[in-house]
Amino acid sequence: MTIVESGCSSSSGYLGVGGRSSECDRKITYFSNSYVLGLTVVAGIGGLLFGYDTGVISGALLYIRDEFEEVNRSKFLQETIVSMALVGAMIGAAVGGWINDAFGRKRATLSADVVFTLGSIIMAVAPNPYVLILGRLLVGLGVGVASVTAPVYIAEAAPSEIRGGLVSTNVLMITGGQFLSYLVNLAFTEVPGTWRWMLGVSALPAIIQFFLMLFMPESPRWLYMKKDKSEAIIVLSKIYDPYRLEVEIDQLATALEEERQRKSRVSYYDVFRVKELRLAFLAGAGIQAFQQFTGINTVMYYSPTIVQMAGFNSNQLALLLSMVVASMNAVGTILGIYLIDNFGRKKLALSSLSGATISLIILALAFLLAPSSDSMNGLYGWIAVAGLALYIAFFSPGMGPVPWTINSEIYPEAYRGICGGMSATVNWISNLIVAQSFLSVAEAVGTGVTFLILAAVAVVAFVFVVVFVPETKGLSFEEVERMWKEKASGSGNREPLL
Repeated sequence: MTIVESGCSSSSGYLGVGGRSSECDRKITYFSNSYVLGLTVVAGIGGLLFGYDTGVISGALLYIRDEFEEVNRSKFLQETIVSMALVGAMIGAAVGGWINDAFGRKRATLSADVVFTLGSIIMAVAPNPYVLILGRLLVGLGVGVASVTAPVYIAEAAPSEIRGGLVSTNVLMITGGQFLSYLVNLAFTEVPGTWRWMLGVSALPAIIQFFLMLFMPESPRWLYMKKDKSEAIIVLSKIYDPYRLEVEIDQLATALEEERQRKSRVSYYDVFRVKELRLAFLAGAGIQAFQQFTGINTVMYYSPTIVQMAGFNSNQLALLLSMVVASMNAVGTILGIYLIDNFGRKKLALSSLSGATISLIILALAFLLAPSSDSMNGLYGWIAVAGLALYIAFFSPGMGPVPWTINSEIYPEAYRGICGGMSATVNWISNLIVAQSFLSVAEAVGTGVTFLILAAVAVVAFVFVVVFVPETKGLSFEEVERMWKEKASGSGNREPLL
């Protein structure tokens, strides 16, 4: 990924005298700074935990049903085992924003790792479905905190020119975790205690991240605004050259002075009372909700089940085909890392939603046109699998990384933790609704109609992005904040649709 500064516009993130940088011709690339990339990868292990938990339960559920008869008999209990982690994630995301702002991004990550590890161990030794559900709740708490923390930590350490690509690396870790979960599922299919190994092994990356994070710095922006300016400057000096460092420090000093001039303390109420915050939160929370309601985790949680619905009854074959889908998700995210800082967040989201809509319609038709469930094992079954793969191919480069990137950069410094946590909570609530209802809705109205509903939601999501989500490609945090103030006052320029 290469960003070439041309004319050194303000969106490049730094200006010299008269608006021109003395280093106008310098290229900033994704691999420019190994220090920043290292921070990104370590923080991204939180995304790996997120993705692994998302993917592993889809395969483990097949074997949990085999071991516990009450689970096999109850669709509700199956949905609860899947979705209890989402309940925990919803709670974790809600408190995670506060933990981030009060104690820092680093401590939030460490606490998430501890809780996740505890939950993994409980799941591995669960004697019944109800202890398993408790473990799923704890794992979800850890994932929820990590889902807020990792994107913000990465964004606050990233140069604005490549911030989208670096934050999207966290999403790559999510999709990589999902792919890893299918590999682990396949590896343990013939091992005694199959699902216990699948769920318990997730403690390993959490333990690894905990020890690596002990050697990582705190977010430089959080340090400067909340704790220690000199320590923040030391971290920033490892990210930027001397000229850029001076500009970044000046911007932080200005932001800190504005923060001190606030007459009231930061509160959740401000998000709904202050117009620019309200507009930003609408865009951020809305795109997070649509990420889920357009069906991504329906596919990721239940892809083996959907494959079996399509007539492929073997557990091993269902897992293998699902692994192909997961690998496409990871590859698509790599493409998204390149496109998000070149093509732009908004265009990428709209292109992604267009393709996802078409794919969901193909999936729906495969189930609706099949003469019977038995015939799904032939042509219609393969059309359904192709629809799944096509859906992932379109969704993963755009609506996978864009919502998390947008939410890491659209909020003012003082509200980044609070708003990011609230928006992530919306994501997890939406995730919970989809996961808890998919099997029941499919049973009530049919799998084909269910996918048609998701396609209709994708159309609504397209309209929402056109109307409410701004383009933030290449903008500094300060420029984004000014953009919202202009929109709130009505003085902002009308943004083109594409």
